[in-house]
Amino acid sequence: MLKNYIKIAFRNLWKDKSFTLLNLLGLSIAFAAALLLAMYAFFDLSYDQFHKNKEAIFQVYYTEQTPGGRALATSMPVPFAPALREELPNIKHVTRYMSDGALNLEEGKELNLRLIFTDPDFFEMFTFETLLGSADVLKENSKISITEETAQKLFGRTDVLGQSLNLLINGRKEAFTVGSILKDIPITSGLRFDVAVNFTHSPNYAENLDRWDARNHSVFIQLDEGATPSALTKSAASFTNLHYQGNIEDLKRDGAQPNANGNYLELNLLPFKDMHFADFSGDSLKVSRAYPYMILGIGLLILFIAGINFVNMSIARSAQRLREIGMRKTLGAAKKQLFFQFWSESVWIFLIALLLGIGLSLALESPFRQLFNTPARLTDLSSSTLLIALFISFILITFIAGGYPALVLSKLGTLKALKGKLDLAGKNRVRNVLMVVQFSIAIVLISGTFVLGKQLDYMRNKDLGFNKEEVIAIPLNGKRANRQNVALLRNELAGKPGILSVSASDNNLGLGRDGSTYFSRMGFDYKGRGVATNMLVVDYDYPETLGLQLKEGRTFSRSFSGDSLSIVINEAMARELQEKEPVNKQIILDDSITYTIVGVLKDYNFQSLSKKIEPISMFMNRDWDLYYAFIKIAPQNRVQSFEAIEDAWKRIEPNAEFLGSFIDENIDRTFKRERTMTTIISSGSLIAIILSCIGLFAISMLVVTQRTKEIGVRKVVGASVAQITFLLTKDFLKLVGVAFLIAAPVAWWLLSQWLQDYEYRIELHLWIFLAAGLLAVFIALVTISFRTIRAALKNPVESLRTE
Repeated sequence: MLKNYIKIAFRNLWKDKSFTLLNLLGLSIAFAAALLLAMYAFFDLSYDQFHKNKEAIFQVYYTEQTPGGRALATSMPVPFAPALREELPNIKHVTRYMSDGALNLEEGKELNLRLIFTDPDFFEMFTFETLLGSADVLKENSKISITEETAQKLFGRTDVLGQSLNLLINGRKEAFTVGSILKDIPITSGLRFDVAVNFTHSPNYAENLDRWDARNHSVFIQLDEGATPSALTKSAASFTNLHYQGNIEDLKRDGAQPNANGNYLELNLLPFKDMHFADFSGDSLKVSRAYPYMILGIGLLILFIAGINFVNMSIARSAQRLREIGMRKTLGAAKKQLFFQFWSESVWIFLIALLLGIGLSLALESPFRQLFNTPARLTDLSSSTLLIALFISFILITFIAGGYPALVLSKLGTLKALKGKLDLAGKNRVRNVLMVVQFSIAIVLISGTFVLGKQLDYMRNKDLGFNKEEVIAIPLNGKRANRQNVALLRNELAGKPGILSVSASDNNLGLGRDGSTYFSRMGFDYKGRGVATNMLVVDYDYPETLGLQLKEGRTFSRSFSGDSLSIVINEAMARELQEKEPVNKQIILDDSITYTIVGVLKDYNFQSLSKKIEPISMFMNRDWDLYYAFIKIAPQNRVQSFEAIEDAWKRIEPNAEFLGSFIDENIDRTFKRERTMTTIISSGSLIAIILSCIGLFAISMLVVTQRTKEIGVRKVVGASVAQITFLLTKDFLKLVGVAFLIAAPVAWWLLSQWLQDYEYRIELHLWIFLAAGLLAVFIALVTISFRTIRAALKNPVESLRTE
């Protein structure tokens, strides 16, 4: 019996090649798209999930009730972690964590390395496999851990235990001994590094050893088995009140209101497994996996649309097999046998389409990875859990999409089938609902494409308050002292055509090619109340090089020898100080050093566009280092100017990699997620439209087949081609209109919620959704007309010859 089912199934599929090819085309595209999107989404969801202790590890952060509202802080002071370990119960391990850069100083092998300062407990908490040496290596201050990839780059082999290594860290030359070799860090790790060094080597460690007001690193803890985060945060109240008593008193003095627990400063724990999905930029912690789930959802929607297409096309094709069904029933075929016959045909189509989809996804894997800049691979889906989930999904899709038309056809009456009449009027409701859902999905995706594209374009072209097109940023990653390299760059580029000015600071704008970014923030008392500001250490000509606009006062000048004790602030900082005329006002830092405000700059976006402009203060203190050089060039001959700068850098630091980039490129790198979302949703909407068109074409085939005789009669009595075409298309267009009425409010709500994440965003206008609806109507009209016009042009004699 099974052999007969298979034989007849292949015979029928081969007989109607156009039906088979259309279904295989639609389903294979859907399977390929779903597999690639699932690959991307599951890779994102797998971040930091390989750690064995991930359920018990947490990142420590504070919520602070300021007069302006709640603020979050993840940076901790140096004595915080040791005190936490000693004074709070149920903590098994605790480690400090700070990332930085280092330069290997071995002659001829200068290499920039990603370095972390951490405590010995780090390797007890996190699962970074040790290949050679001891996991306790950081207990000895002079020993370090390096990855096998780093060992290969530095020494050409991995068996390098005991080898000496000289590193340049923040301008200090330090000698270390390799104490352990780690297996390369998994690509899904949020903690990435080449070298691990004991935390006692971190910048200003000795100076900050007993200071609770200098915060510069993260802290992670691992709880004892059975301990809960809520119990620890409750027990931490006394710890916070003891060590931050001065901060709390200042908050009360400034008018801050306690939170629901009656606390002004409260310790909180973020589960480490959620860290990749956490956002600390607002006034509350947000943990959201919406992005990967959205991508998975688009993949499922594409499969859903393909399934609808298969149902509609199967029913449309069934008109050609009515007499076969009637004959089979006359000869004694039971409903169950007919069901399995038709379902087996569906299974084979789905199975072949799945194999074609897998092949297509393998062929498109490399272009997909390049387009979306992701290291995800299809092999990431090879885990037993995912394979079982994918197999179950395939069975469900096959059973539902293939089983419904098989059930409908198996229930046809014998006499009607023998007459060749397909009476599915009662089923039109299901067909219409499916079509409305199909086009509603397409309209939502088209609307999303329009809005995401406009938001991305808005962010790219927004005036950020500084010159981003003609300024090149260079990470100072050489062997010499950073300030010395800035001076050498000035000398090398002096008088060069197209080079207008050179400056530097301790932070980049956007995300440079070195991939690092950070913010330095400080608080101090001013006129009896606490204020906070972002800090930026700059060199001469910084505002002029960046094109920052001066509102009042002046910027730093070589004509003023005392500018090392001067600061330049932005308008937001002036508002923070509550000073209408802030120039010449003085602020006192560290309880002893007095700085004078000499100028006020107009506000500019030095952070992400998802945040409002915060206060920032610029310092010229030469005791603080610079990490990035900025070079302003003339708008003409940009390429030649860039090459001249690269040549100058290579003369200064011949062994250090040149990582210069235009600031507009740096800014654009911060939009990676928005670019990816736009591309995925636009690609998804295109695939949804293509599949919807295939389904619509199938429905038009069904309707034309059912109304062939009616078309002939109307032509005989004088109906024109246009009238017949309108008659056949109006019902479809009504369904698309209903889909628009459903999809437009849904799309508006979803997109307005997404835009709330941005401080600077576009306005949602009605024309965006109308354009999406009109585009869907136009595509539907073109698709339907292809079949209906052909039917209207047909000779009425052929149309009437149906009995």
